[in-house]
Amino acid sequence: LSKGYRQRVGLAQAMMHDPDVLILDEPTSGLDPNQLVEIRRLIKELGKEKTVLFSTHIMQEVQALCDRVLIIDRGRIVADDTIEELQRRVAGQVVLHVEVQGEVAPDDWRRIAGVASVRSLGQGRFQLVADAEQDVRPEVFRFVVARGLVLVELHREHFSVEDVFQRLTGKGAEA
Repeated sequence: LSKGYRQRVGLAQAMMHDPDVLILDEPTSGLDPNQLVEIRRLIKELGKEKTVLFSTHIMQEVQALCDRVLIIDRGRIVADDTIEELQRRVAGQVVLHVEVQGEVAPDDWRRIAGVASVRSLGQGRFQLVADAEQDVRPEVFRFVVARGLVLVELHREHFSVEDVFQRLTGKGAEA
């Protein structure tokens, strides 16, 4: 049997007794891209009805499959939360990318409560840094509307799960 089929057989064996909790160790290790998609789909389906715990070193798997993340470093739990909450906690600050049509000076953005710094990226594009405790996006939107600007883009920059892992395990400085 191929590695992918062995993984599927292993999942089938684990499910035979209809357990409430499935524990999987590196369930996508060594799979080709097609097998990877199939196993991910299967794990997501199982996760709708069961609690699925799995270990992995592949952060893309965490991002693709997990509602909640437990990070263990040297035998100690260093984090246990949703991906979004861990990203927010690690960031400390939120970076927003804004693009508008119309004239606005970088200093004008600082009038928005919670905006700590502004960087002009040229051609109506700005990077706003705000405290992670406060969602300033509604205020940014009101600011744009009040000045008669056209909002072309507003998105929040997110830390990847890999960034979160490195920061929480103290490995970020080494990379």
